[in-house]
Amino acid sequence: MAKEAELAKVEARMAQPSFWSDQEAAQRTVQELKRLRAVVEPMRAFQRRASDLDELLTLASEENDAGTLADLGRDLAALESEIAAFQLKAMLGGPYDSRDAFLTIQAGAGGTEACDWVQILLRMYTRWMERKGYEATIIDSMDGDAAGLRSVTLDARGPYAYGYLRSEVGVHRLVRISPFDAQARRHTSFASVDVAPQIDEAEVDVEIDEKDLRIDRFRAGGPGGQNVNKVETAVRITHLPTGTVVAAQSERSQHQNRAVAMRLLKARLYARRQEERLAELAALAGTKLDISFGSQRRNYVLQPYKLAKDLAADVETSDVDGVLDGDLDPFIEAYLRKKIGERAPAAAGSREER
Repeated sequence: MAKEAELAKVEARMAQPSFWSDQEAAQRTVQELKRLRAVVEPMRAFQRRASDLDELLTLASEENDAGTLADLGRDLAALESEIAAFQLKAMLGGPYDSRDAFLTIQAGAGGTEACDWVQILLRMYTRWMERKGYEATIIDSMDGDAAGLRSVTLDARGPYAYGYLRSEVGVHRLVRISPFDAQARRHTSFASVDVAPQIDEAEVDVEIDEKDLRIDRFRAGGPGGQNVNKVETAVRITHLPTGTVVAAQSERSQHQNRAVAMRLLKARLYARRQEERLAELAALAGTKLDISFGSQRRNYVLQPYKLAKDLAADVETSDVDGVLDGDLDPFIEAYLRKKIGERAPAAAGSREER
């Protein structure tokens, strides 16, 4: 198995005495180790369980033990379900699907309502990441005027974080009775979700000219130690040619925040370049590709009924509270399976043509 060979190489590299001499490179290797183990270890476990079930099935059949055979049937069904979920992860074959991600939520139309909606979405994604065992760190946020957040950016770290979270890109719409309306009227709020893969500089060619950057420094908000609110440690970078704006304020020094902001900027510019290439290919082919995942991605209706409906995945549920508490897997998995299904006929057609 190719992944097992890769894992062995990484483990051998980490066993070298000089491994931790370059902290940044070592951290990248540790992340690579986690990604490989996330594939190899479940496969090994599946193989062991399948072998054990096979042996038990043989014994139960020889002894004609109906009770044990029934138990083994349930165990086999559970194993098949787990393997199906694992296969979905294995199908995340994009060049950066296995990587960590930057996730940004931005308030849209709706004023204070929209800012509160960003806060709710932040909790939703944080809860989903907790269930996945991911690490989530807020690297930048901007408070709303009266409540909530105008925007927030998360550093999401975990196996296939980008592959899963990219299915959330788009506009998310909330319909509810406003907690800020004294007349208890129904309001509609919008927020956009954007996701970019975390990439290594050595892997992609994203050149940034310092002359194209405007760098602003400001005091970081919120708790963070003796200096973080007294010294201008936070950094905001504007890429003038594209108008892309990124910021970081989670680190304790200006230098560290600038490094984080530059990583985020490169990730955003790379994602933008990939979208532009897809658009060019679509124009040449005379087709319209789902590049931005649609202007309106998902509706969350709390009044006058309860319904969460994903327009891209063609999935809906009345358990909106569960969705807002982080139960996103049904939407994410349905979207990925739909995209895999759409690619399969095209691939088959291209083979037939050849």
